[in-house]
Amino acid sequence: MAELDRQEHLIDQINRSETLDQLEALRVAALGKNGSITALLKTLGGMSPEERQSQGPRINGLREAVAGAIAARKAALDAAALDARLASERLDMTLPVDTPAAGTIHPVSQVMDELAEIFADLGFAVATGPEIEDDWHNFTALNIPESHPARAMHDTFYFPDQPDGERKMLLRTHTSPVQIRTMLQQKPPIRIIAPGRTYRSDSDATHTPMFHQVEGLVIDKGITLGHLKWTLETFLKAFFERDDIVLRLRPSYFPFTEPSAEVDVGYTLEKGKRVIGGSGGGWMEVLGSGMVHPKVIAACGLDPDEWQGFAFGCGIDRLAMLKYGMDDLRAFFDGDIRWLKHYGFSALDVPTLSGGVGA
Repeated sequence: MAELDRQEHLIDQINRSETLDQLEALRVAALGKNGSITALLKTLGGMSPEERQSQGPRINGLREAVAGAIAARKAALDAAALDARLASERLDMTLPVDTPAAGTIHPVSQVMDELAEIFADLGFAVATGPEIEDDWHNFTALNIPESHPARAMHDTFYFPDQPDGERKMLLRTHTSPVQIRTMLQQKPPIRIIAPGRTYRSDSDATHTPMFHQVEGLVIDKGITLGHLKWTLETFLKAFFERDDIVLRLRPSYFPFTEPSAEVDVGYTLEKGKRVIGGSGGGWMEVLGSGMVHPKVIAACGLDPDEWQGFAFGCGIDRLAMLKYGMDDLRAFFDGDIRWLKHYGFSALDVPTLSGGVGA
């Protein structure tokens, strides 16, 4: 069968094809709807049984051989094309990489790390406690009387009363309960800071229902107000990274300290903005402090005639605002990626006293 013999030369043409387009043209010409091998298959219906028995295997064998040759040649051409593409698209590892915008460290997290670094150098440990507290740890043990305004519903987030008469539960209004828990669990001397989230029913440009606070506590023998002033002065100089920090302690009142003092820091005016340092521009309140009240020491099972101490506390968010020039506290919690990209810190900006805590 001459036509069949001619079609067998297709395999040679297939093996010599140099492009995928040439190979596809051969496939259509042979195996397509109007292809030559397809036409041969259609002739089987008009053959006698004897002819069909002799020619059928040859035609079907040719079809399978051509299909196999096309598949093999296509695989070879695909591999060659891939090799050529890989050779032409070789990466130059010396070129800068266009990476997507990286995440940033929130200013509050950065300031917490700065505080831990500074106070660790002063011998302080970091202590933590639960954010859901009972009123004894949050108020009573801190010498806050039942009639104190801080206990009012409009200032404190209370949980519903317990049916079994247990202590009233609330979201802690400060991190001072951590001081109580530490004094109950740890024998003096004690030197800790307690950073963490706190909650109060308040919201404006400088207040939010949830904010961050750090408190410090020292319990030892022979502690005086002079130790407190030196500690705060050393801390603020390291935090604001300036040697011209000037402090002013004003008499105040806190139920858990006696005597109590508000701490002001001097500032100067630069281009209409307050900059911490010096005292030519005025004074700005930054934290509260005082000597731990004897009743608080006694409530924790210690003898106030033997042990004395001082405590202080300030808002971490406020420290971040003062140091890094932020005007609105509410932006801290908006989750605006543009704000975070502007004020955030690189993950490699690890605070160190040698390199600068705000580097």
